[in-house]
Amino acid sequence: MANSETMMFKVEKEKENEAKDVLLTVYQALKEKGYNPINQIVGYILSGDPTYITNHQSARSIIRRLERDELLEEVIRFYLEEKE
Repeated sequence: MANSETMMFKVEKEKENEAKDVLLTVYQALKEKGYNPINQIVGYILSGDPTYITNHQSARSIIRRLERDELLEEVIRFYLEEKE
């Protein structure tokens, strides 16, 4: 029998700030290397393949500090809060 209750998912405020910092750092590193940062970050979030992220400025190791769902949550939060 399937559970019909809605599950709650909550990320700590500290993780929110870390996700924002990680995304901004990786974005800048990708831009500096001439990549389309949005496409590369989306590729990484969807596939989990770290080769979408450059090693420049240690961006690849920085983005791997967080789970992909934490990064995705930050992107969605930013987008939706801008719409309010």
